Amino acid sequence: MSITASMVKELRERTGAGMMECKKALVETGGDIEAAIEFLRKSGQAKADKKAGRTAAEGRVVIGTSRDGNKAAMVEVNCETDFVANDDNFTQFADAVVQQVLEQQPADLDALLAAPMDGESIEEVRKGLVAKIGENITVRRFELMDISGEMGQYLHGNRIGVLVDIEGGGSALAKDIAMHIAASKPVCISADQVDPGLVEKEKAIFKAQAEESGKPADIIEKMITGRVNKYLKEITLLGQAFIKNPDESIEKLLNREQARVLRFVRFEVGEGIEKKSENFAEEVMAQVKGS
Repeated sequence: MSITASMVKELRERTGAGMMECKKALVETGGDIEAAIEFLRKSGQAKADKKAGRTAAEGRVVIGTSRDGNKAAMVEVNCETDFVANDDNFTQFADAVVQQVLEQQPADLDALLAAPMDGESIEEVRKGLVAKIGENITVRRFELMDISGEMGQYLHGNRIGVLVDIEGGGSALAKDIAMHIAASKPVCISADQVDPGLVEKEKAIFKAQAEESGKPADIIEKMITGRVNKYLKEITLLGQAFIKNPDESIEKLLNREQARVLRFVRFEVGEGIEKKSENFAEEVMAQVKGS
C-alpha cells in the first residue's frame, strides 16, 4: 500500500511524532493508522527507556491553586537543557501535572505518575514526551499544601518556587514572606525545628576552629555558643533579617503584624542533583585516539 502525505499528516496530528517517524511507522504497519500509533508508542517507550539514565537537572517549577483557594500545589519537572525547559510541549506538560496534583491529591510520586492524563497515565505521557522532544524528562517531586490561613506564593522565573501558609497578616505580608524565603533559603521556620544532628555537626566544626585560637576553655565555650546561635539565625526563617528591611528580623516583622508562619515549602530547579561536567576537549581526544 502506498503511503500518502495525507496519511502522514493525520498520524502526525494524532501523535505529535516527527514526519519521518510517522512515515516509517506507516510503512512498517502497511498504512494502518491505528497500528502505526501503537508502533510509535512502543518506539517511544524504547527511546524513553534509553534516555532514562541521562541527567535531567534543568526544567521548571510550577505552582497551581484550587478554585476554592484551600489548596496549593507545587511541582518540579526536569529536563536536560534550558532550551527544552521553555519548549511549549514541556511547559504544557508541567502545567498539566500540577493540575493533576490538585485534582487527584496523590499520596506520593508513584501515585501521581499513575494518575490519568489525556486518556493515559502521567508516566505514559511523560515517556511519549521524551520520545518526541529527545531529552530525558522527569517529574521529580511535588508538594500539596492545605491552606488554613493566608497563602503566599512566589515564582522567581521558572527556577525557584515558594508556597507559604500564614496565620494572621494579609496577602501582601504572605507574598513578602514567600519572596524572602525564595531569596534567603531558610531550612525551617524556627531553631527548635533544626535537625539536632546538623547542629552537632556544625558545633564540632566551630569547636575545632575555636580550639586553634589557644584561648581558655571557658572563652572557647562562649565562642562556640555564639557561633552556633549565629548559625541558627542564618538558617531559620524567624532568625533571618528581612530582605526588604535588614534591620528587622522576620520574627520581629511577624510579631509586629501579629502573624505566624504555619508552614512553607521551597523548590529550586536541580538542587541536590549532581550535574555531569562535560570536558569536550577530552571527549574529542578520546575519539581521535579511538579512530
